[in-house]
Amino acid sequence: MLVTAGYSPAVVRIVEAMDDYDLYDVLAELGYGIDPRTRAGRTEAFGYKHEKWLSGLPANAAAALRALAAQFVKGGTEGLENPEVFQTPKVKRAGGVKALAVLGPPAEILRETKERLFAA
Repeated sequence: MLVTAGYSPAVVRIVEAMDDYDLYDVLAELGYGIDPRTRAGRTEAFGYKHEKWLSGLPANAAAALRALAAQFVKGGTEGLENPEVFQTPKVKRAGGVKALAVLGPPAEILRETKERLFAA
C-alpha cells in the first residue's frame, strides 16, 4: 500500500483518482476501511441531515452556512480553513461573517459546521 510505503495521503488521493474526496475521507478509507464520500456527497448529506438545525437558525446565518458548505465541495477542509472563504461571492452575498456572528464566534460556528459535515 502506498501509505505504508511512505507516501502522503495527498499523493494517495492523486494516485487512487480520489480528487473528489476530502483528505478526511481518504484517511478514513486507508486507516479504517470506511467507505469514502465525495465532497459533493458529504455536502448534500449535510443539507438534508441537518435541515432541522439549519431551518432553526436565522435565515441569513443558515444561508451563510449553506454557502460555506458549498465551498467545501470546491476546496474541502483546506478550503474551509482558508480565511478567504468568507470573501467568496456566495458567502458574502449570504451575509458572511456578520451573519454567523449572531450565532456566536464565527470560528466556533465554522468548527461546528465542519463537525456536522463530517458526521453527515
